[in-house]
Amino acid sequence: MSQDNAGSSPEENNGSADTIPNKPNGSGLSRILKATHCSILGFKAAFKHEAAFRQELILVLFLTPVAFFISDTLFGFAMLLIAMLFVLIVELLNSAIEATVDRIGFERHELSGRAKDLGSAAVTLALTIASLVWLVHIIDFINR
Repeated sequence: MSQDNAGSSPEENNGSADTIPNKPNGSGLSRILKATHCSILGFKAAFKHEAAFRQELILVLFLTPVAFFISDTLFGFAMLLIAMLFVLIVELLNSAIEATVDRIGFERHELSGRAKDLGSAAVTLALTIASLVWLVHIIDFINR
């Protein structure tokens, strides 16, 4: 919100309480199409600029048929896929944090380093969760 509109209600900004005027991405189907376009651009940028994303995506592509083979239920297969997709989601968020910090400046700053370290920690936790899900599933597969 701009300084001019800070603290004012939507009615005072020429909009109703239910709508926000001048939304840049529109509304309805056009908003969904624009959001989809932005998402595709995000996937392309991640693939082009983020080695970790590419590595994790390759791992997902390799492990998806393995997940199908070792799962005896649709639920088990879905859990393995969700665990892998969760890693990709967290990696995208981490990449967004890193890009934002780098956009602000490349000089070393405690808060910039902390933001990047926290994003990295989130990826590590996501990988740990995915590994645990896979480990339990593989143990279950071996013991069948």
